[in-house]
Amino acid sequence: MLNIRTDAAFDAVSLGEIMLRLDPGEGRIKTARSFRAWEGGGEYNVARGLRRAFGKRTAVVTAFADNEVGRLLEDLILQGGVDTSFIHWAAYDGIGRTVRNGLNFTERGFGVRGAVGVSDRGLTAAAQLKPSDVDWEHLFGTLGVRWLHTGGIYAALSETTPDVIEAAMDAAHRHGTIVSYDLNYRPSLWQAIGGKDRAQEVNRRLARYVDVMIGNEEDFTASLGFEVQGVSENLDTLETAAFRAMIEAAVKDYPNFQVVATTLRTVKTATVNDWGAIAWQDGTFAEATHRPGLEIMDRVGGGDSFASGLIYGLLEGFGIDQAVEYGAAHGALAMTTPGDTSMASLREVRALVGGKGARVQR
Repeated sequence: MLNIRTDAAFDAVSLGEIMLRLDPGEGRIKTARSFRAWEGGGEYNVARGLRRAFGKRTAVVTAFADNEVGRLLEDLILQGGVDTSFIHWAAYDGIGRTVRNGLNFTERGFGVRGAVGVSDRGLTAAAQLKPSDVDWEHLFGTLGVRWLHTGGIYAALSETTPDVIEAAMDAAHRHGTIVSYDLNYRPSLWQAIGGKDRAQEVNRRLARYVDVMIGNEEDFTASLGFEVQGVSENLDTLETAAFRAMIEAAVKDYPNFQVVATTLRTVKTATVNDWGAIAWQDGTFAEATHRPGLEIMDRVGGGDSFASGLIYGLLEGFGIDQAVEYGAAHGALAMTTPGDTSMASLREVRALVGGKGARVQR
């Protein structure tokens, strides 16, 4: 069982980059004439889900260029109820020569047309954050944090972000804070700095600090080098037995892992996926309810919502079987609404975990 502290000002803090997502709705980026603005980020989405869906006290550690776009992002985060006290504000030079805020253009896809993401995130303030920019002792020691979440997207953002993550993880462990990490492999982030070889070098270095390791059907292979036997390259069939064997190998190599969880997604079309998850804790495997043919509005953030549901279950002291059910149900619900972040409620998650369907509620 995880030894989760109880005396804390925050239930969870996420460390990572937050970008302004510009969404063309049902249209395409290259033909759009208007965009809807959201905030989003692989690590941040977890903190927001824990706050809005599950009522936990959360904060985010990140950095913004101090301009109007940065203040828009701050306002969006505040609307989500996430604490902004630990945002580092970098002086803006007027045109972004030295520091910027990240933009993420995302189209949702439909049917045979897959989702597309085009990020514009070079020289962002979050990429330039240094370990010394955050008072980790104050955060984890004085204030107290029960859970730290970060991941492979932030680790890939620059040469220095792995150092920031390592400093945070080290301080968290000194003060009894649980550390979770979502591998979240993104080829576009690694391609110019060494590809999979570099991804594995960085993620293996950070994995030794991780208590709860999270990934999807390809992350453990791409980010840590664990092969999943019998799975085709296009992931058109996913046998849970193969993933159980992979998890056992990962736990053997990293005995510090106390929980390992992976989502399982088979893409039929952009709007119809098979969706499930498995998890391991203390030698026991648990498999979430499998949802074949899940209809999807916006798949972005589904894995992050899985992570927040799983973390909620673990924070509440649920067994691994119940925690993975909460993760899978929350991820499924999050993909029925637009934007990176979840619009689900705890009541809706509980109902789906309990087997209730989509009949009208009135």
